Amino acid sequence: MKVICVVTFVLLHVSWDFANGFSANVSSRPAVVNIGAIFSFNSTIGRVAKIAIEEAVKDVNSNSSILPGTKLVVQMQNSNCSGFLGMIGALRLMENDIVAVVGPQSSVVAHMVLNLANELHVPFLSFAATDPTLSSLQFPYFVRTTQSDLYQMTAVAEIVDYYSWKEVIAIYLDDDYGRNGVSALDDALVARRLKISYKAGIPPGSAVSRDDIMDILVKVALLESRVIVLHVNPASGFMVFSVAQYLRMMANGYVWLATDWLSSVLDSTSPLPSDTMDTLQGALVLRAHTPDSDRKRNFLSRWNKLSGGSFGVNSYGLYAYDSVWLVAHALDSFFNQGGIISFSNDSRLINLEVSNLHLDALSIFDGGSILLNSILQSDLVGLTGPIKFNPDRSLILPAYDIINVIGTGFRRIGYWSNYSGLSTVPPETLYSRPPNRSSVNQQLYSAVWPGETVIKPRGWVFPNNGKQLKIGVPIRVSYKEFVSQVQGTNDFKGFCIDVFTAAVSLLPYAVPYQFIPYGDGKENPIYTELVQMIATGVFDGAVGDIAIITNRTKIVDFTQPYTASGLVVVAPFRKLNTGAWAFLRPFSRLMWGVTAASFLVVGIVVWILEHRINNEFRGPPRQQLITILWFSLSTMFFSHRENTVSTLGRMVLIIWLFVVLIINSSYTASLTSILTVQRLSSPIKGIATLKASDDPIGYQVGSFAEHYLIEEIGIPRSRLVALGSPEAYATALKNGPKKGGVAAVVDERPYVELFLSSQCKYRIVGQEFTKSGWGFAFPRDSPLAVDMSTAILTLSESGDLQRIHDKWLQSSACTSDTAEIESDRLHLKSFWGLFLVIGVVCFVALVIYFFQIMRQFYRTPNIEPVLNGEGSSRSRRLQRILSLIDEKKDVSKREPKRRRMERSSTEICKGNDLELETSPKRRQTRFSTEIDISPHN
Repeated sequence: MKVICVVTFVLLHVSWDFANGFSANVSSRPAVVNIGAIFSFNSTIGRVAKIAIEEAVKDVNSNSSILPGTKLVVQMQNSNCSGFLGMIGALRLMENDIVAVVGPQSSVVAHMVLNLANELHVPFLSFAATDPTLSSLQFPYFVRTTQSDLYQMTAVAEIVDYYSWKEVIAIYLDDDYGRNGVSALDDALVARRLKISYKAGIPPGSAVSRDDIMDILVKVALLESRVIVLHVNPASGFMVFSVAQYLRMMANGYVWLATDWLSSVLDSTSPLPSDTMDTLQGALVLRAHTPDSDRKRNFLSRWNKLSGGSFGVNSYGLYAYDSVWLVAHALDSFFNQGGIISFSNDSRLINLEVSNLHLDALSIFDGGSILLNSILQSDLVGLTGPIKFNPDRSLILPAYDIINVIGTGFRRIGYWSNYSGLSTVPPETLYSRPPNRSSVNQQLYSAVWPGETVIKPRGWVFPNNGKQLKIGVPIRVSYKEFVSQVQGTNDFKGFCIDVFTAAVSLLPYAVPYQFIPYGDGKENPIYTELVQMIATGVFDGAVGDIAIITNRTKIVDFTQPYTASGLVVVAPFRKLNTGAWAFLRPFSRLMWGVTAASFLVVGIVVWILEHRINNEFRGPPRQQLITILWFSLSTMFFSHRENTVSTLGRMVLIIWLFVVLIINSSYTASLTSILTVQRLSSPIKGIATLKASDDPIGYQVGSFAEHYLIEEIGIPRSRLVALGSPEAYATALKNGPKKGGVAAVVDERPYVELFLSSQCKYRIVGQEFTKSGWGFAFPRDSPLAVDMSTAILTLSESGDLQRIHDKWLQSSACTSDTAEIESDRLHLKSFWGLFLVIGVVCFVALVIYFFQIMRQFYRTPNIEPVLNGEGSSRSRRLQRILSLIDEKKDVSKREPKRRRMERSSTEICKGNDLELETSPKRRQTRFSTEIDISPHN
């Protein structure tokens, strides 16, 4: 019972220490801690890693600030790049109470030995296993201290996208490392709408021969793509480059992208033999980026002494060195937390009846999970930069150098980082800035490509296996000027065919193709079905009068449009004769009404403003009404005889005369045009008129107009009539809806212009209500679409495209009279600004006038007796206001002497006029005189 109490007390004490972060005494740490290392001693990476690991252990043991009082001992096992040997080596290590393992180096070995780590709870820190499928979910005790191929393949994909290549060929080692790396590349390319067009696997191991590589590359040389990604090991990789040079695949036009296997060799074995370097010229290579630091430079300065000058250090060697330091720091944290190195037997292994394997020597590391957490929570700076892990257990800030093999060495042309993409400055300088992945900021220095050229390779050619492109061409029944089949042959002619052949002749490479007819020859084929056959692989392209519309661009790629197009409405028209009432046509009905109302309103406003002070605007009501009408209408001809006296009246009249001047000028110009120029009229004004009516509408068989009218415009299918030829157009339009024809035809502009060149009885009405063009169709992401677009632009700039157009589509005489029919009337919307101005002026003048009246009303004393009652008071005030408006205002005191004399002479003249009127002869003489002295316009 006492023993149980003591044990319980100890356990509680330990738990308390753990909960409060109690640090164990240095003297309680073990004198020796064993770690393991599994890698291939004789490999390019292994030779460097062996020295780096040993040197790291020495540096840890000589540093008193890390693991004080404890010596770190490393035990190494050679996996020889074999999963079987790697498993045996791991079993041997586990017999020696290993708390952590640096390795394995190979992804293939990692897939084998990590199951052992799961069982024995021993963390494995791999400095070179880049297989992205080595996940922490399947292998919880696996920690990757280098960058995953997931990031390396993302870098490759962004390089491919940067140079505008669309397809690549992947040559890979057919094992876990190669297959899973290429799978990551495929995902990264698809995310950017790129793809792997062909995958070629190389058998792993030393069994692969030069003939095997020869067979693979011969197949690759016959393919279309010229961008090759090489993801292999050094042995097979150099053999591939050697055979490629022999097959002249390291010449101009090819692109070789090698993953970091090649940079490891270039860094550790430099310089390579000249014959080997000759096979690598122009290749782009990725290398894990390690930022410069004093610690890294010091380590590199003593590397020659460590290696004896036989080989250099590569990035994997630096990762191996940092892995040891990471284990040391994690162990130090483990001991600071009170961790104790202890092992327990696995009962499942003890119960196995296979005693010859000595499985009972394998034991579980009790503190494995605590040590694993210490590793994952580490935050230190090593030779490779910051060592810190993301939640997915990958190192933070993955980055790669992009190097170009030139001459006897290589040159760095840029960097890639997961933070900022491609750049020409080191990634660590960009971490302090906001991330920016825009295409403008993606930059690399120029590279020297295979064939010693600085011109970026196109990245693809037509395959050399004799296959011709199958180009679908519609068999048109109507409008054969655009494309038609030569009778009895598979040859075609027409405007579209000439444009295609001219563009192909401008390409810098040969394009083998053959035209394949599409259609039954009885009616125009459905062009959307032709485009769909490209997407399904029946055709490699399509040439013809194919409109570029949204639904088609979703499944194929089109070239640059070689002619403009769009839907228009064609309808019958009639010529407008002048007629007896032609003078009314310049203005619309609303315009006439508003103009007449404006004349009347201005006359009333001027009468109000002049009534109190101008004798010409006074008199009996009947006479004043005549004065208003006469004054307002006479201003149309600027012949008004009544003078305006008030300032407000003159202001209104000046603005109104300006408005009348504009209206008269516009009316005169429009009427002149109507009487001298032939005008066309149609009851249909455009697509809106057709939509609002119930009349049938014609369209061309095979055109996208049917789908557009139904789906986009909303016209019922029952109203649409399929027409197959220009003659059918003319007949249907001539008959009209009442005789079984159509009210109008909706078709693309090129067809309509050709139709109107011989049918002068019809015209385009309204505006073009879609904007599109004709182009040649190719499969999605086809590089031929881009090159053909460039050729079409060249044809357009040189004038050849117009010459081809004139050859096939020369307009006839009546084509010049095919202007769109538009209304020749002037509408209110063209003059509403003028009416608004005169309206505002009239309103302001009336407001000022009534303000003056009200001021006089309040200043003038009321001498009438005050009667009781509110109603009578209001009526009395209203009558008084009206009397003020109507009364004659004496302005003689305010007039200058000269003005009064003029007024007196005017009154005398009027008196004489009265005397003259007594005699008929005098009245006649006066009338003649008035006519002579009246103002003229």
